[in-house]
Amino acid sequence: MILKEAYKMNNGLDIPKLALGTWFIDDDKVAEAIREAIKIGYRHIDTAQAYGNERGVGEGVRTCGVSRDKIFITSKVAAEHKTYESAANSIDETLNKMKLDYIDMMIIHSPQPWAEVNQSDNRYFAENRQVWKAMEDAVEAGKVRTIGISNFLEDDVDNILSDCKIRPAVNQILAHISNTPLKLIDYCKNKGILVEAYSPIAHGEALKNKSIKEMADKYNVSIAQLCIKYDLQLGMVVLPKTSNPGHMKSNADLDFTISNEDMETLKHIDHIKDYGEHSVFPVFGGKLT
Repeated sequence: MILKEAYKMNNGLDIPKLALGTWFIDDDKVAEAIREAIKIGYRHIDTAQAYGNERGVGEGVRTCGVSRDKIFITSKVAAEHKTYESAANSIDETLNKMKLDYIDMMIIHSPQPWAEVNQSDNRYFAENRQVWKAMEDAVEAGKVRTIGISNFLEDDVDNILSDCKIRPAVNQILAHISNTPLKLIDYCKNKGILVEAYSPIAHGEALKNKSIKEMADKYNVSIAQLCIKYDLQLGMVVLPKTSNPGHMKSNADLDFTISNEDMETLKHIDHIKDYGEHSVFPVFGGKLT
């Protein structure tokens, strides 16, 4: 069962392969979503400072009836924090909001502040090294167990690797059928960095894709199940977001294998370029594709 499976990260710690993503789940609703997910068997919850629901995530974790050490919690330092002090303070604020003693993983949400993503050539190399230092110090202080990055391209990854005591454990990126950055995925793997796939169903746009539906029908599974399995078979942690317990269950019901031939077909399905209402989110501007 996929909910019991984990990858080994480069620091020797395990991370569950399937997570509950919580983007756009309101702070006053997310605790109940987490309690439902934990009941189903999820043990990995993904949030971020930018989601505005860390308080509720913490409440859900504390009230779910499963001991804290059995649940893997990820949050992310907001993209706007680009100094040592602001990043360090933000980690303390996350712990205070969540009322937890530690976070399993903290991630830099983006190499650029959101307002500049895809609008500027400034990759904030020096600033990101300062943020990384704050995160390394948080590990040494016992506030965080693991640290990683998100939306980082090859040059951004190299920048961190050039001056770090702790190597990034993960790079969380946009990766789904019709938009799979295979070169970046292979690059990270070669550096010993596990890749995490967010938006595996393309914010719902995959549900409208005829070619993806035909492949899902071939395996007698839903489009969402096919999309999640595809990312898993590429060796990624997958972060489908939902507050619906029925969808949580079906997203984890993945007892099938996509053939190598069909995986190759799915890698080359026409690129989904329009994410509908979510297209305004700046990481969909093109640089990650």
